[in-house]
Amino acid sequence: MSQDHTPKHPHGHSSSCCGGDHNHGHAHHQPSEGRADLSGPAESPIVVEVTRGSLVESVHRARACIVDAGGHVLARWGDIDAPVYPRSAIKSLQAIPLVESGALDAFGLGDEELALACSSHNGEARHTELARSWAERVGLTLDDYECGAQIPYDPATAEDLVRRGEAPTAFHNNCSGKHSGFLTTAKHKGERLKGYVRYEHPVQQRILGVMEQMTGQDLFGAPWGVDGCSIPTIGMPLGAIAYAMARIADPVDLPDARAEAVTRIAAAWGKHPFLIGGTGSFDTALMEAAGGAVLIKGGAEGVGCAVIPEQGIGIALKIEDGAARAREVALAALVRSTRALTDAQWARVPDLLTAPLLNRAGARVGEVRAATGWPAA
Repeated sequence: MSQDHTPKHPHGHSSSCCGGDHNHGHAHHQPSEGRADLSGPAESPIVVEVTRGSLVESVHRARACIVDAGGHVLARWGDIDAPVYPRSAIKSLQAIPLVESGALDAFGLGDEELALACSSHNGEARHTELARSWAERVGLTLDDYECGAQIPYDPATAEDLVRRGEAPTAFHNNCSGKHSGFLTTAKHKGERLKGYVRYEHPVQQRILGVMEQMTGQDLFGAPWGVDGCSIPTIGMPLGAIAYAMARIADPVDLPDARAEAVTRIAAAWGKHPFLIGGTGSFDTALMEAAGGAVLIKGGAEGVGCAVIPEQGIGIALKIEDGAARAREVALAALVRSTRALTDAQWARVPDLLTAPLLNRAGARVGEVRAATGWPAA
């Protein structure tokens, strides 16, 4: 099996190279094909409550599902067939060509760079220094990065930049690791660097092909838009996203080269939780508590994914109103429902399951919590 999964036509439809019907056994096959029956109400349930005092002041609705690597839907809430933009929650999929193309090894890069490629980091010194050294190793400059400069998410880092009178750069962009991966792959394959963020560029078409193969979806004509970091974001069913995550958890049915790539990505993802987010981030805190038992990645507009390697399952979530506070609590509740973490591990991060609501003086006046009775399959 060749490591180059580049699509053979402009829209990146290349699912056949994964071979066999089992590679198209995603969560959306009909029951006659041995898959779960997805019929039922499409209304998104209330999954998160926000309290203030004794009153539930606000609620958040969501769609969510848990899928195994065989494409079976183990649990679902709301309509998981309607397309959503996965945003940064699928950076692990976008990193696959970096490994499969041989670019990662060709430039002597390792697990830390691979983890950064999967990250939405805080822009702290460890993140930016790694991004800078990566660029230098590959022969890239800041001018090559088309993600844009960004004020660091980490308040202390942002304040330090202001004190020093320095402007943020593309290395501070939370997606700089992903873009480093794109540029590295393009450089390795001798492709033009300029315009690598555009839909029609070989870098993005290659990723589109990988996403088709991993999700089992024909994405020809799928809705798409431009993400915050300037790359295309492709609309796809939530169930298909969870299926792709499950195939990272259990790549047994993937071709050898793809299985090796996702295994390396999962190992780097779990080994370096700080690089995935950073100080105070939900993704980092939960993965540090999990000790490798769970891989987490959030995305903008309330999207989140989880990979449970030991159980071979994937989780995908979309908060309808896009609220990050709801995404984090809901994703923690979904992970807890899988029993992948022990009670002792959850005790280390109690605020992830029930996040405190603070007033301006820092006093706890309420909480953000999973809705009563959810998640109940």
